[in-house]
Amino acid sequence: MTAAKLIHTTPASYLPTAFPVHYYGMPDGKVYLLFSRFYRKEGGGSGVEFVFAVHKDFGFDYKNEVVIAKGKPEKNQVFAELLDNDHIHYEIVKIMRNLNSYGEAVKQLAKLNNEISVVSQVISNAG
Repeated sequence: MTAAKLIHTTPASYLPTAFPVHYYGMPDGKVYLLFSRFYRKEGGGSGVEFVFAVHKDFGFDYKNEVVIAKGKPEKNQVFAELLDNDHIHYEIVKIMRNLNSYGEAVKQLAKLNNEISVVSQVISNAG
């Protein structure tokens, strides 16, 4: 399992969270967002859940550690700070409520990326 590379962390974000948002680059070129947020527990009270999402606007050159804008004819490097913006497009792929720290969440991120890559490969081979 290849490690996720931390690209950028922002303490204040445009996302619906009061906590920091972490952006990770993966070997397959995806950029993942990882953040936590509060949720209401059944029966009252609140808890913290970790959200895993794939960034739809940017990719990542893992070897060269470069963030790349998707949908642009030229594959120019962009500043990591552009990952967090007021028009961010992302897809939530998993929410976990049984984690206690960002360290645990990062370990889950590598597993999650491997699972998604395997499923994508099977689907493309079936088509």
